[in-house]
Amino acid sequence: MNIEISRLHHPVTVLGPGVRAGVWVQGCTIGCDGCLARDTWDRRPDRAVPVGDVLDWLAALREPVDGVTISGGEPLQQPAAVGALIAGIRTWRGDRDVDILLYTGYPWSRAARHSDVVAGCDAVVAGPYVARRNSGDTPLRGSSNQRIVPLTDLGRRRYGTGAALPPRGLQASVTGGRLWMVGIPRAGDLQRISDRLADRDIRIEGASWRG
Repeated sequence: MNIEISRLHHPVTVLGPGVRAGVWVQGCTIGCDGCLARDTWDRRPDRAVPVGDVLDWLAALREPVDGVTISGGEPLQQPAAVGALIAGIRTWRGDRDVDILLYTGYPWSRAARHSDVVAGCDAVVAGPYVARRNSGDTPLRGSSNQRIVPLTDLGRRRYGTGAALPPRGLQASVTGGRLWMVGIPRAGDLQRISDRLADRDIRIEGASWRG
């Protein structure tokens, strides 16, 4: 089974506790205004790879992996492939405390209908991004309407009431001449970064968050 992938990245330190592997799927029709990753909206059959290839990449990571974060794009618009990926991650992790966190732009009431997918996760962050509700004090969430739903004992320990959630932030990496921003920006963060780079005669062109 194939899955359309936008990007694989490790280490990720801003989308869940610890050091994580990040899987971004390609394709989303929700289209939240202000989305950081508009480049992941279009479906791209040319980026389809076997689910097994993603699992092989994960297994080849040398550093410890505390969790896997699956985002996009919209993972629940590839439910069969993402379900197969999650099942493979669960097999790979065995008895280790490696949590699976899935981001979806659907509200939890709708996301929960994909029980064959979300049941394999330890926690889900559900809900569309709403720019006017980007208050900056919502760990792991871009706006206050979004909900963190722990689903397992491991999920409740890491994401439930009283859990020490990592603060919102961004990490940057440069790959193939492109600057990648990973994380959940506060309102105005991206423009401030762009302005400060411009002060140093560094111009950002083709920014995904600008549409």
